Amino acid sequence: MLLEDKVAVIHGGGGSIGGAAARVFAREGARLFLAGRSLPRLEAAAAVARAEGAEVSITVVDAMDQAEVDRHVDAVAEVAGRIDIALNAVGFDHVQGLPIADTSLDDYLYPVAGYLQTNFVTAKAAARHMVSQQSGVILTISTPGARLTGRGLIGNAAQSAGLEGFSRALAGELGPDGVRVVCVRPHAMSDALATSYTADMFGRIADAGGIPMDDWLDGLAGTTMLGRLPVLDELAEYLAFAASDRARSMTGAIANLSAGALVD
Repeated sequence: MLLEDKVAVIHGGGGSIGGAAARVFAREGARLFLAGRSLPRLEAAAAVARAEGAEVSITVVDAMDQAEVDRHVDAVAEVAGRIDIALNAVGFDHVQGLPIADTSLDDYLYPVAGYLQTNFVTAKAAARHMVSQQSGVILTISTPGARLTGRGLIGNAAQSAGLEGFSRALAGELGPDGVRVVCVRPHAMSDALATSYTADMFGRIADAGGIPMDDWLDGLAGTTMLGRLPVLDELAEYLAFAASDRARSMTGAIANLSAGALVD
């Protein structure tokens, strides 16, 4: 198993990406500590992971709050003895699809400040323990917006490019202490809509264009080389690989899981 005896903390563990990662990490032998703001969603994700045979603990945590995250991560390290993997899969609705003339400063800054804050908070908490033990992997999630251009992308583009820059810089800082940082950049995932804020966000964009959501997603898929969008399981499988010792020479990388919408 890729992650046998690894201790993994997943912030946003009740979300679509966090839950998918929890299931695959569980199957690969990890001990899981899921954190998030919704207890019912954490319980649902934990039940799926436990069905794979994993030991799973859940805690309601605000991943924007440094003190809360520090307390939780410190408690995990005390109970488990170490932290091998820290994944931030936190996501939240924000404005996309509008031209700059119709975008307020607050709407522009909301995803920039929010995503950069939560990733800083969770990485800082995990890094203290990983540096001490001289090992560990920090995983972050970006979007193709970091490399795309066009109308309605300015907030998402700034947020994603900032997170990728943060991940690269952190990899350079923590590398001498044996800690790896890998950022994964998937495209939109249609099978995440049922459990994700993206249903509302993409729905607004489709409505603004006067087209049904399914047609909008088909159009997005048509911009990829594979003619389809990635799915949650593909992202989760890659995250498990990146967190494993098989990827122990990978750090500072931005993994392109855009199905060919972007070419690196």
